[in-house]
Amino acid sequence: MNRYNLYGKVISMPALSYDQIRQLNSYSIYTEDPVKPLFTLAQIQKDFYLTDFRNLMMGITNAATEAAAISHFSRRYGMFVAMQFYMLAAYDEVWDGQMKDIRFAIVEEYGMRTLGTFITPNDFRYVEEDERERVITNILYKQTFEIVQQLRKTTTISPLTIWENIFGYMLWHYHTLLENPVLAERAFEDLEILEDTKVWSYFSNKSLFKEYTGGVNPSKLINVPVRKSCCFSKDVPGLLACGFCPMNK
Repeated sequence: MNRYNLYGKVISMPALSYDQIRQLNSYSIYTEDPVKPLFTLAQIQKDFYLTDFRNLMMGITNAATEAAAISHFSRRYGMFVAMQFYMLAAYDEVWDGQMKDIRFAIVEEYGMRTLGTFITPNDFRYVEEDERERVITNILYKQTFEIVQQLRKTTTISPLTIWENIFGYMLWHYHTLLENPVLAERAFEDLEILEDTKVWSYFSNKSLFKEYTGGVNPSKLINVPVRKSCCFSKDVPGLLACGFCPMNK
């Protein structure tokens, strides 16, 4: 079966390289089927599932508060969103599957139980130049904003906290991309798109990413306090407060 891009062109489905899979795995994103999947992103889109989801996250994290448990999930999912932008800049590829194919399961990291994200590898595709802006818009709206809105229904949590959880990973990825002479030009082009209001216009009159960075080159923000909200990692057993937590000011 052929697959088509936003402009009706047949799209090519690349096979992931070892380096790409290794990069995904380093951010707890896996391309095999989970042994015991807990839930999918499609379920989080359903209001009736949100109470079960919140209780599940409380059980997984043993967090002191519901906000901390949901924030922890947004950080785990944020690694997937940020990796979308990394893959786009580094390889001109994006994961373009269905929400039901983004699955979550328990993994162990540094002796701690947490969530890993499992995706279907055959749903990565090449992105044409003329659809790049539309692809970024789709990631921001369908894969991020709509999920942020659902997470906000589970407990009292600021949308700023969730967005900053995602932006922190994006900041690091763009720093590494800009440090690479081969990838820097494409990364700058994508940053310009992200800092423009156009790709945010479905749900915001400003670029939330530019609001986060202040329009400063990501490489100049590494090891500098950037976020304005607390991620609540201090309220999850086994995790420490962020070194640049704004609550420590």
